[in-house]
Amino acid sequence: MCRNIKTLFNFEPPVTEEEIRAASLQFVRKVSGFNKPSKANEAAFLAAVDEIAAVSSTLLSSLETNAPPRNRTEEAARARARADQRFSR
Repeated sequence: MCRNIKTLFNFEPPVTEEEIRAASLQFVRKVSGFNKPSKANEAAFLAAVDEIAAVSSTLLSSLETNAPPRNRTEEAARARARADQRFSR
């Protein structure tokens, strides 16, 4: 999985449409191999981003959990600590 795609479920505050679209864009970039598509492929590329964003939004709104929501700031700090430990060699 692309490292830039972040988990979006069960956070406080809830995920925004912009975050869902950004993750969808990263996914399509990874799958297609294009960072920016050519004019010939731009329509298909953007359509894929829109479709994946819609499906992702539906998925996130239908998921259920009994776990308390995670705090974005705390999770980001944990990720930075893991990265510091991993790359401090």
